[in-house]
Amino acid sequence: MIDKLVKIKQNFPNHAIDDVLLYLQDLLKNSKLNILPGSKIAIAVGSRGINNLPLIVKTLGEWLVDLGAHPFVVPAMGSHGGATALGQVEILNSLGIDEKAMGMPICSSMKVVELEQEGTEFKAYMDEQAYLSDGVILINRIKPHTDFKSDFESGLVKMATIGLGNHKQAQAIHRLGVEGLKNVMPQIAKIVFDSEKIIMGVGIVEDGNDETAVIKCLPTSKIFIEEPLLLKKAKDYMPSLPTDEIDILIVDQIGKNISGTGLDPNIIGRIKILGELEPKRPKIKIIIVDDVTAESHGNAIGIGLADIITKKLYDKINYQAMYENVLTSTFIERAKVPLVANDLNEAFKIAKSVCGLVEESKLRVVRINNTLDLSEVEVSKSILESMSN
Repeated sequence: MIDKLVKIKQNFPNHAIDDVLLYLQDLLKNSKLNILPGSKIAIAVGSRGINNLPLIVKTLGEWLVDLGAHPFVVPAMGSHGGATALGQVEILNSLGIDEKAMGMPICSSMKVVELEQEGTEFKAYMDEQAYLSDGVILINRIKPHTDFKSDFESGLVKMATIGLGNHKQAQAIHRLGVEGLKNVMPQIAKIVFDSEKIIMGVGIVEDGNDETAVIKCLPTSKIFIEEPLLLKKAKDYMPSLPTDEIDILIVDQIGKNISGTGLDPNIIGRIKILGELEPKRPKIKIIIVDDVTAESHGNAIGIGLADIITKKLYDKINYQAMYENVLTSTFIERAKVPLVANDLNEAFKIAKSVCGLVEESKLRVVRINNTLDLSEVEVSKSILESMSN
């Protein structure tokens, strides 16, 4: 039946910026950021597969050079890359961020500096290379988080803390569970911002077609004000599956460059965090995952949200990277290995048997490339017919 699925195009509203390069150059020209000649400026880049990320990083670096500064890239991705300096450089390289292409060095280290603080019991840390610079510029996409709902989810506040604080900060916040993410993370961010090391945040929002829709160059004083507004816009633009009632969902690839959880819970309707309510929709009986992206370097976190995976995916799992990530987050359900099928066809046969006495012609099946790109999907005849009624 897999080969009989019909490809359809979902028409999400187009909010794409026509020319990202010219748009960003104009924003930077009018940013009024005071950069002194000779300044060493750290550009903090994370592990997400953000559209136009290499272009944005390179343009920012070139702008800083024109101002007489000496920019360099620092990984800001918490425990990703197996919580090693080399592993994080490899992730950046796989995203198109390498020294030759960017025209500036990448300085990767897991060392951190503890920041001075008052009025909170929680310690704040910053990557040592970033702290020793003359200023840090954050670059991150703002979007709904995969674990919790708040005014600050996945964005600049999270990057300033869990990302830029390396493994030590990520571990300290995540060990507090969802409470740490919702309430402690903004407190830590305030300490980071009060250190005056962060000089600007570049916030990005993508539309439902995975295109760059919004870029904002925010001075540090505006991040707490503007990020919730950008998050609301990101939620409005977020894509979705073509139906909420699905018997079998086939996902070709999961990956850290696609979602922090490999499979985005906002799309599949599964969270699997103790104490957190599961979303009411979509309702999916069985989820099959076939592969993990090369950019993930074997970190297959998110397989625990699936029901069946293929041996192809199973053989690519880097348990050290995946376990380091999931133990830092504390949400261990997401790294549990589900049933392993020899191939996609066997996985589908197993899924059909689990769905019960549903005639094959009436099975509601959806196949997607990943949970980020939903503009083109494949559906079974039964779904196609229900959509046309």
